[in-house]
Amino acid sequence: MGQFLARLSRHPVYWVALVASGLALEAGALFYQYVLDEWPCVLCIHVRIWVMAFVLLGILALFFTGSRAAMRGFHAASVVIMLGLLERSWRVLAVERGWIFGDCDMDLGMPVWFALDKWFPWLFEVQTSCGYTPLIAFNISMAEVLLVISAALLALCSTLFIASWFNKN
Repeated sequence: MGQFLARLSRHPVYWVALVASGLALEAGALFYQYVLDEWPCVLCIHVRIWVMAFVLLGILALFFTGSRAAMRGFHAASVVIMLGLLERSWRVLAVERGWIFGDCDMDLGMPVWFALDKWFPWLFEVQTSCGYTPLIAFNISMAEVLLVISAALLALCSTLFIASWFNKN
């Protein structure tokens, strides 16, 4: 199993799957936003930014699969990104459940030089306040599903980061 994970840590199919997963998450978010009229809050947009970060990282990593050192760096970056995604996902659920009270306003909180909400408003514009996510199925909310997906992605990325140190090829 260890050798399989070590080979997978450098294989392009892993990065393609990561990119496809991120694009599927973004497509799902846009479906809920534009088809089902479920508008995103600031925390939801933060989640979208983290998802787009691992999509871009995966695309970039595809160009460097031949370099062991670069792969280790990309795996380390993917763990950091997944930690950020998990934290934002937990915060979305915590605000929804009333475990914490956040100051969710309509400002994305990005610096002027990184104004994603101005450059790509169709994807990153905050349109509602925090506190509610739609139900996906079986009375399970989007926040709950997102937390499970984020934890699974973090576990996968962490496992492959560790495995990348044992890759002898």
